[in-house]
Amino acid sequence: MTKLSRDTITRLRRELLDWYDRSGRILPWRIRPDDRDVGRVADPYAVWLSEIMLQQTTVPHATPYWHRFLDRWPSVEALAAAPDDDVLTEWAGLGYYARARNLIACARQVAEQGGRFPDTLEGLKALPGIGDYTANAILAAAFDKPSSVVDGNVERVMTRVFRIETPLPKAKPEITEIAAEIADPDRPGDYAQAIMDLGATICTPRSPACGLCPWRPDCAAQSAGVQTDYPKKIAKKAKPVRRGIVWRIERDGKVWLRKRPETGLLGGMMEVPGSVWSTETPEADPPLEADWDALPEVRHVFTHFALTLEVRRADAPDGWEPGEGVWADLDALGRYALPSVFRKVLVL
Repeated sequence: MTKLSRDTITRLRRELLDWYDRSGRILPWRIRPDDRDVGRVADPYAVWLSEIMLQQTTVPHATPYWHRFLDRWPSVEALAAAPDDDVLTEWAGLGYYARARNLIACARQVAEQGGRFPDTLEGLKALPGIGDYTANAILAAAFDKPSSVVDGNVERVMTRVFRIETPLPKAKPEITEIAAEIADPDRPGDYAQAIMDLGATICTPRSPACGLCPWRPDCAAQSAGVQTDYPKKIAKKAKPVRRGIVWRIERDGKVWLRKRPETGLLGGMMEVPGSVWSTETPEADPPLEADWDALPEVRHVFTHFALTLEVRRADAPDGWEPGEGVWADLDALGRYALPSVFRKVLVL
């Protein structure tokens, strides 16, 4: 395990925070030192919302969603009172839809507890959808309390600076210990956001801007010219491939959509009706007799598998109604909680 001297820790903190004060990102949910100088304080609801969105999404992609959520539901109580379908519809396009269901559950639990987010690590981790990293990030950014924030950006920085040879995920305990040792107890919120900014904007995966890095003099990997070799990672297994068929049924500029079961993958979202998804080529009967056109296949990657969908299209005959579902205007699909995979089906 890497051992750091007190002088090294003090220097790393100072160099990082000086860099952050000059060059840290300005984000709408973030309170920077100059914000505190004029009396601004963090809104735990806004910080929590940003952290949930950013769990699997980039800042540029998440920011418009964050603004729309706050415009529509400016408080945790307002979000808690919203119908599930409205929230899922606004979330569509952010992916990983279990996060949206946890978002709803968390908002309702916080609202039931008086509308105040806990300001302890244990209290935050007790809420739906909040794990160790997210709890630490909220604790630092919303409450300016000491925390150890370790995400992919921090892992990359630490493995390069200290040239950690142990591959991820086995290296996580060592990285966490070092990160906690360096974390600044006097400016915990700024430090947590500074180390994440360093990884996101300077110590990037493929083309790190080492010339701009405040930790360059201490970076063992950069000194050896091997910074892009870190972090070391255990080779991932190839994702299994599943296949399915979807039937795109249209009438007068509308398409038939139905709601998926509340539990399971994409639970509670809308879908283009289709077969089950399996490793074998599916055999399934279409929902109506028609002249089906074969459209290009759609490919989509989920966390644990890749999906290939055969797409069939037909016009519904007059009077045909398939049962529970909706006829959705093809020009207004944004009104529906439609996951990205089915949006791909509908733009063919």
